[in-house]
Amino acid sequence: MQASDAPAPDPQRRVPSTLGNAALGLTQIILWGGSFFLTAVIVGPVVESTGWPQGLVIGSLSLAILISGLLSPWIGTQIRRFGGRPVLVAGTLVMALGLVLMAMAGNLAVFLAAWAVMGLGMAGALYDPLFAAIGQAYGASARSAMTQIAIASGFAITLCWPASTFLVAHIGWCGTCLAYAALAAFVVAPIFALALPAGRAAVPTRVALPKPGVKAPRLPGEGILAMTFTTAAILMAAVAVELLLLLQSHGIPTASAVALSALIGPSQVGARVLELAFGQRAHPIHLLLISAGSVALGLILLVLAPSLAWLAILLYGAGNGMRTVVRGTLPLALYGQAEYAAVIGRLARPPLLGQAATPLACGYAMEWFGIDVLAGILVAVAVLNLGLSLAVARQVARQGR
Repeated sequence: MQASDAPAPDPQRRVPSTLGNAALGLTQIILWGGSFFLTAVIVGPVVESTGWPQGLVIGSLSLAILISGLLSPWIGTQIRRFGGRPVLVAGTLVMALGLVLMAMAGNLAVFLAAWAVMGLGMAGALYDPLFAAIGQAYGASARSAMTQIAIASGFAITLCWPASTFLVAHIGWCGTCLAYAALAAFVVAPIFALALPAGRAAVPTRVALPKPGVKAPRLPGEGILAMTFTTAAILMAAVAVELLLLLQSHGIPTASAVALSALIGPSQVGARVLELAFGQRAHPIHLLLISAGSVALGLILLVLAPSLAWLAILLYGAGNGMRTVVRGTLPLALYGQAEYAAVIGRLARPPLLGQAATPLACGYAMEWFGIDVLAGILVAVAVLNLGLSLAVARQVARQGR
């Protein structure tokens, strides 16, 4: 099927509905719960029941993220050519297949292969391809939709960890994988099929659609933008892995550390609600600066003033929550609707590769240097991220975009 044969979406359907955005947010809760957030819950039961090395069981997620990152540019190209609906439905079904293979894994090789299949599906079904599909389909009108989707999915970690723990306790880790596979196949895939428009972008007639095989142009400073997104993604992955240990290293009891960590979800959602209510007219570059500054300030407070850990986590969560929205809206503002899907796929690769390496790097850094040195490294990365964000802002100002 050539791109020129793909039917355009209904031109009257300018923006997705609020109900549709809420449903799309639900897809991300389920898919993240069955991929990124599943590992932390099933590692113990998997190792206990199989005897497989814990490092390799944890590293299986890194394998999936690595594959997802390598495939992201190609996925973006497919969305640009054919539209988001077929890509996201296919990605979801591949994730379901990976979860089924995981549940049936009789040895470590099959378990790792299952996560490799998961990586294929994750490349086509998580935030980046969803935002690419939304941005391409709705252009400038996509910004509020992206924010609403991010709001609906903001409590993913808060909901999925307890739900997955409950499922593992009652039906085992294999049954939990099958439960998520069923949700992906019978809930998520139909939502994508119904909530996303058919065909490729409904681009205004004055904008020429790119021909198949023609790469989206690169703007000056795209490398810095990619580095900005990458350092932010590394921080997110590192905090997800090390936050509890960092809080405990400051003498905070485990129960209190868990309760403090739970503040990330509400603060993420709160920031996204504020952006939807008051930030829609602001250029996304301003939100990028606010996000980077909030994350940096939060991590600095966490290291230097652990008594203010609650405030530090609220600041970090708010900045991280806004980052998810900026990752979708800033490339749209810079590149426009016609090139958006290909560009978002290209920009997704470096952050995903960084995320894939982060758990392993953090583990070795903590083993060799200790948690305090690791915390200092994270602060340095956060300051670097803020500096890169300022550089992107200067580039945007020069281009007048």
